[in-house]
Amino acid sequence: EDVDVPSRRVLITGATGLLGRAVFKEFNENNWNTVGCGYRRAQPRFEHVNLLDSIAVHDIIHDFQPHVIVHCAAERRPDVVEGQPDAASQLNVAASANLAKEAAGVGAFLIYISTDYVFDGTSPPYKETDVPNPLNLYGKTKLEGEKAVLENNEDTAVLRIPVLYGEVERLEESAVTVMFDKVQFSNKSANMDHWQQRFPTNVKDVAAVCRQLAEKRMLDPSIKGTFHWSGNEQMTKYEMACAIADAFNLPSSHLRPITDSPVVGALRPRNAQLDCSKLEMLGIGQRTPFRAGIRESLWPFLVDKRWRQTVFH
Repeated sequence: EDVDVPSRRVLITGATGLLGRAVFKEFNENNWNTVGCGYRRAQPRFEHVNLLDSIAVHDIIHDFQPHVIVHCAAERRPDVVEGQPDAASQLNVAASANLAKEAAGVGAFLIYISTDYVFDGTSPPYKETDVPNPLNLYGKTKLEGEKAVLENNEDTAVLRIPVLYGEVERLEESAVTVMFDKVQFSNKSANMDHWQQRFPTNVKDVAAVCRQLAEKRMLDPSIKGTFHWSGNEQMTKYEMACAIADAFNLPSSHLRPITDSPVVGALRPRNAQLDCSKLEMLGIGQRTPFRAGIRESLWPFLVDKRWRQTVFH
């Protein structure tokens, strides 16, 4: 049987990661010929490509000839970046610059995933035109990556997004889902940050935005430059933890709100809320309510199976 392979081709970097898996799935289920590449966890599902190997990157792009490349791969853990600045810069900046060059070589539209951490969090909400001022090295490397891709390929889109959650393979994959154990084990009190204002965003929604942006771009070459997307529910980690407890009918009285700014780890912006009106005006966007999204993401990790039976049967 001849399989009907869609004519629109998309390449996704970091396809093994939390966001990359969702982006791969979104394009794949919407009639795109989708190839994902990864590094440590690539085989058997995805192509094994070291993004620091410029020949390997050149080869996959020239062999596949993608119309669109969504660049999800990054070192995105701020505290890891502080400890490994050179490795983080290689992946977040140098590899991104090279990818942009190769994309330009085949006329591919590159979507570079960036972060709200390019802003210092002192005067939200931030528009795409506001001047970035990252507080930590992670934000600095992602901002340098933005500049590098735009310098090497003017037909690039930069998509800045905030803290992500979604269907995780391990709770530690997301700064949101990692709190679930502290919520579930209510026999000991847990301190939760109640200082930093976050906008938890479902990876499925970001994936939909990437696909919508790519499809609009196929019709309109003026679609390029910097864009913002974010969930619209403002929550501290403490408020997220309480919402998670509420979603699973679990107690939250053991959770303790800490209102001081954190003293350990990389500096975080207090409130880097992104203004998303530019994408909204293009008719692009999707938002999953936090309680619904977090319940779907976390219920496989629920320890008390009795609850599961009452809710899902």
